[in-house]
Amino acid sequence: MSQRTSHVVVGASLAGAKAAEGMRDAGFDGRIVLVGDETDLPYERPPLSKEILLGKKTRDTAYVFEESWYAEHDVELMLGTTVTGVHRADHQIELVGGERLAYDALLLATGSSPRRVQVPGADLQGVHYLRRIGESEGLRDTLANGGPVAIVGAGWIGLEVAAAARHHGCDVTVVEPQSVPLAGPLGEEVGGHFARLHRAHGVDLRLGTGATGFEGQDTVTGVRTSSGDLVAAETVVV
Repeated sequence: MSQRTSHVVVGASLAGAKAAEGMRDAGFDGRIVLVGDETDLPYERPPLSKEILLGKKTRDTAYVFEESWYAEHDVELMLGTTVTGVHRADHQIELVGGERLAYDALLLATGSSPRRVQVPGADLQGVHYLRRIGESEGLRDTLANGGPVAIVGAGWIGLEVAAAARHHGCDVTVVEPQSVPLAGPLGEEVGGHFARLHRAHGVDLRLGTGATGFEGQDTVTGVRTSSGDLVAAETVVV
């Protein structure tokens, strides 16, 4: 190991890449290692439910920096690498396979992961979550093929996926337990505006009802709701 002070960032996404930039801008000249379990360069996630899902932009437009930036700023990238443990007493992180990496300072910038629904049929083919760039591209191609789409949850991402699905010509049903979309962050009045907007664009909003299970054999064919309805769907996005 070098005798230089070593700063390790776990999480090679927007926060991690901007933290590395901030360290260099602040004059830190030690070692910076950016560790992430994805193989892509660090990227921003908002385009995954917007321009990339719409097919208007490619993955490289979401990258925080071009690949050359990291070499120019002496930032080591360890992509496709999973961190399995933090040994604080030893000032080391453990990587999959048992290798350890020493640090003087450690920044955890892993973000969050989608909450997996625990209902019957949740593991059927055709049930999607949206967090990673590959998931966005795969879902974009699926939507481009048409077919009925059901979306579980009328939050920001759910509504953006609904808009993208309508853009691709799909029939879209959104299942949401609350009385209006975005009730938590925006409240009833503004949420009601979003409900009217999406309905005006052909989205079937099923409000005040949740998803109790997904139907199908190997591939999803529908969503069972708490109201007792079965919403036909070849693609489900949670």
